[in-house]
Amino acid sequence: MEKVEVKDLLEAGVHFGHLTRKWDPNMAPYIYMERNGIHIINLYKTAAKINETSAALHKIAASGKKILFVATKKQAKDIVAEKAGNVNMPYITERWPGGMLTNFVTIRKAVKKMAAIDRMKKDGTFNSLSKKERLQVDRQRAKLEKNLGSIADMTRLPGALFVVDIKREHIAIKEAQKLNIPIFAMVDTNSDPREVDYLIPSNDDASKSINKILSLVTSAIADGLAERKSDKAEKTAKGEKAPKAKKAEKVVAAKEEE
Repeated sequence: MEKVEVKDLLEAGVHFGHLTRKWDPNMAPYIYMERNGIHIINLYKTAAKINETSAALHKIAASGKKILFVATKKQAKDIVAEKAGNVNMPYITERWPGGMLTNFVTIRKAVKKMAAIDRMKKDGTFNSLSKKERLQVDRQRAKLEKNLGSIADMTRLPGALFVVDIKREHIAIKEAQKLNIPIFAMVDTNSDPREVDYLIPSNDDASKSINKILSLVTSAIADGLAERKSDKAEKTAKGEKAPKAKKAEKVVAAKEEE
């Protein structure tokens, strides 16, 4: 797991909050001071929260559950797609599809539709369609890929949600709350931290800050996945040895009977 250094957080501009007039009073415990009309976040508290969040995400990843990343703001989209993709986690960087969690069955049908179109192209059915029909199918496939391509491998509800900017992604937050899915988030000084289960007080507007926080949390997820892989390999190795042990026990028992 990547070590959290306050100096690195400072260099990434994680400490810059919003204008003081836009603040949410519930963020007061995480604010260090006010400078030139802007709130400054206490980075020591941020570092502590990153460690707490990372430990929880490590545990979820090690259990085999998926963590869905949500960030539709321009400066976060590419970073989230890259970082989540690196650890093979699903993500939403386009518009949040309403009912993504609360109506997951319908979303899965749309994903299956995408797979069905791919099968049509492989088995030659697609070529038997008229030019107009092929164009319509291609457009439908492109639209599905844009909105749902990144969650194609998510066959069940995620074990957790990681959100960048909870004010912007309020619909995703509400859906996760309804289903009691743990919410992890970067929370700026203009947001209510009570909306989430694990918060990281941080600047959620600057790409440098988002990149730094995402690097730290995905590092913890990668460690959790590696731990799961190692445990599986260990269990498999033990499983291979077990039949031999049983066979040896039978031989000993047979000899004792003689």
